[in-house]
Amino acid sequence: MQVIGAKWVYRNKLDEHGNITKNKAWLIVKGYSQEKGIDYDKTYAPVARSKVIRFPLAYTSIMKFKLYQMDVKSAFLNEYIKEEVYVCQPPGFEDYKYPNHV
Repeated sequence: MQVIGAKWVYRNKLDEHGNITKNKAWLIVKGYSQEKGIDYDKTYAPVARSKVIRFPLAYTSIMKFKLYQMDVKSAFLNEYIKEEVYVCQPPGFEDYKYPNHV
């Protein structure tokens, strides 16, 4: 089986004065390792064009609607995976009793 690596991403949320308000951490699976011929053409990045965004923004401002922002990057995470995926133990949380377990 091919095992996918993982890494931690750390960010600090700042307020308007530059003071740290929150510390955030994400465990990211390194799913960007592709091989030609194996699902090579099924990767895409959702990008919204400015023409598509302008109309809803203009309409909401004219009608004085309340506008909410959505994080589009995480929208694809709600899909079910049909394949088995094996991920390495995250850095800092390795089980030294079972180092080869995924």
